Amino acid sequence: MIENVDKERAIRAVVRQAVEAYASGFSDRHLSEVDDEEGTINMKIHNVFIAALGADIQYYSALARSLDSSLGNMLEKMAINIASLNFEVSQHVEGLIYQEQTDYIAELLERYKNTKGANHKNPDISDYVGISLKKSTSKHSKRHESDYYLKDTETGMHYLIELKIGGDLDNKKARSEKEALLEQYCILANTLGSEENIKICFATAYNRYGEGKPWTLGRVRQFFAEEELLISSKFWNLVCKSERGYEVVIDELRKHLPDSLILQYKLNIPSI
Repeated sequence: MIENVDKERAIRAVVRQAVEAYASGFSDRHLSEVDDEEGTINMKIHNVFIAALGADIQYYSALARSLDSSLGNMLEKMAINIASLNFEVSQHVEGLIYQEQTDYIAELLERYKNTKGANHKNPDISDYVGISLKKSTSKHSKRHESDYYLKDTETGMHYLIELKIGGDLDNKKARSEKEALLEQYCILANTLGSEENIKICFATAYNRYGEGKPWTLGRVRQFFAEEELLISSKFWNLVCKSERGYEVVIDELRKHLPDSLILQYKLNIPSI
């Protein structure tokens, strides 16, 4: 059992509502764009190499790409709504940051990046413990947009989370994501006056290698420590605040997502 029946029902209700709204919106949007040359599908079907495989594959490959993209957006919003059941949720951090702190972050990231240099190091959460004590006279106010800033009012923990649905990042993006999270960490620590209850995380909605298998994306691991990763079930368990969160979310998605999409499309697929 999840911690209590009411919580499980609430989580399932959020998932079900998200699925129903997504299926309806996805269908309505694409059907309304059938005759629009700049519509989502029409802008994706002009790949002559895919077209050579036939009209059916041409259309459905474009539809699948659109589905993959929009499904990710739905999952991000759904996770925020689930998190709101258990946390105070914000999507920005704002406050003071010191030049000494930004200089240290830049130096640290360069050491992560320079894999063949003498000063290279692998990321570790201890690397930035105490960074809030680096306070020079030069400071300025900064605002960072955040995927998820969660505050657990029961435990006092603060979670700063960057979510990439499948986790696929190039090195430049991995570095910039870690830089943004470290700056948010500094801003929040400076505001709270303590680093003790702040955790930064890189999260994925699913494991691109298969649930339960090692997640080995080196481009991300070059900049993020193991303790900072919330891969698949760990992410959903956190936002659900339950060790069974992932199980409940996936179960509800499997119950409603296929039928919802089929219902929307079986009578409305455009003629090819």
